[in-house]
Amino acid sequence: MAPDLLLGIDIGNTVVKAVLFDLSGRQIARHGVDGTTLKPAPGMVERPVAELWANARAAISGCLAGVDPGRIAAIGLAGHGNGLYLLDKAGAPLLGIQSLDGRAGALAAALDRKAGEALHAICLQRPWPAQTPALLAWVKAHRPEVYAQAGTLCFAKDIIGFHLTGQRATEVSDMSGAGLLRLPEACYDPDLMALYGLHDALPLLPPLHQPTDIIGHVTADAATATGLRAGTPVVAGFFDVVASALGSGAVGAGAVSIVLGSWSINQIFADSPARDPRVFMVTAFGPGRFASMDNSATSAANLEWYVRTLIERPGHTGDPFAMVNDLVGQAPVAPDDPMFHPFLYGGRQGAHQRGGFFGLAGWHDEGHLLRALYEGVAFEHRRHVQVLTASGARIAQVWLSGGGTRSAHWPQMMADVLGLPVQLGTAEETGALGAAMAAAVGTGLCPDEAAAVARMAHTRATLAPDPARQTLHDRRFAVWQRLTAAMEPFWADLAGMAQP
Repeated sequence: MAPDLLLGIDIGNTVVKAVLFDLSGRQIARHGVDGTTLKPAPGMVERPVAELWANARAAISGCLAGVDPGRIAAIGLAGHGNGLYLLDKAGAPLLGIQSLDGRAGALAAALDRKAGEALHAICLQRPWPAQTPALLAWVKAHRPEVYAQAGTLCFAKDIIGFHLTGQRATEVSDMSGAGLLRLPEACYDPDLMALYGLHDALPLLPPLHQPTDIIGHVTADAATATGLRAGTPVVAGFFDVVASALGSGAVGAGAVSIVLGSWSINQIFADSPARDPRVFMVTAFGPGRFASMDNSATSAANLEWYVRTLIERPGHTGDPFAMVNDLVGQAPVAPDDPMFHPFLYGGRQGAHQRGGFFGLAGWHDEGHLLRALYEGVAFEHRRHVQVLTASGARIAQVWLSGGGTRSAHWPQMMADVLGLPVQLGTAEETGALGAAMAAAVGTGLCPDEAAAVARMAHTRATLAPDPARQTLHDRRFAVWQRLTAAMEPFWADLAGMAQP
């Protein structure tokens, strides 16, 4: 029997997921394993690097339960971008920093003042706190003993690829998304590294591949650890935002992918890279294929914080996210309802930005707070999309994905806030499906990403804006923008108070 399944492995900031798909994109099996988040100091968000492979082994084994591993044609990878993952010179785990980390905020700001324009001219990105080279520069400056031990700079998914194949490898979408490649050529550049103050870090960068390249095959040791068949091809895979876009159905110039996930991800595919300095980053994911992005840690991470901090207390039972959606649906709507700034982990316009509820009155209840949170996240997505369109990007279609699409209310609110129809794919695990698409292309099952999307991604709904709600959100968005501007001096003062 010819292999008829593809395995997508998606490594998020918290969960490692292994998902099996058939060649039409139908999900066959899934297993996810929660990881450990470490917060060694305010603004620092880390994870144990060794746990990544341990959790991937468990996820893969769980996903393969009862499945003949010989049916798997190939394995594709996806993972969160930026942050910093280091292996030492022997290939052992050294350091894992998540992309929610803010320790390099001051360093990134100083680097931007000194070399921001020169950096943007090469990589089409300016320094920001959780950017991989900014974090590496912070490690070099503040933890020189760790920097001296470093042997390989990886991304989250590359750690899994290394353990599966024994090969140190990465690919252009993650590397360009981290500001570590010259664009549009998508290649390493010593002048770029020197601008970051990392001229001596070039040897840390692993061999560079295209996302659909086969980087190796499952080793005998990895097969024993996971239940996979030794010799199964492993494809480099995608930066997870690109993987999620493809998995949701977005493909081709003008396709917009918005991810309601831990991060607010807003990207438009194009045939050439945007050179507007207002655009957060440009990622290359193949020859003549680029995604312009404006992103920040301001999306569903806010809801997760709310649930973990305020709902999941001792004695709580039931599904907290189902409770949240019920509360949002029950609260009556009024033009002067509370507002929320979704900046619990800083904002695109500065790590100093903070979250907050505004306009509370005694008649508001938890449903009003939660709807304000939903709306505040949607408003920041809208602001990001406006940055992209101001740069000249053309919107053809909008695809919405991410954990927030499981809500009964959030996707429609996104359509109302954006004033655009949004399409929802059938796949719940869009990142893993995008990884599986990379595997399909890499092994010749599909000729390119467009063919893979046509074959494996399917639409479950298209949500049109409600005219009345759209008008209301337009009015509230204008007030929310003025509120954001008015808070800037306060946030700056608060950040200054935290300095020693």
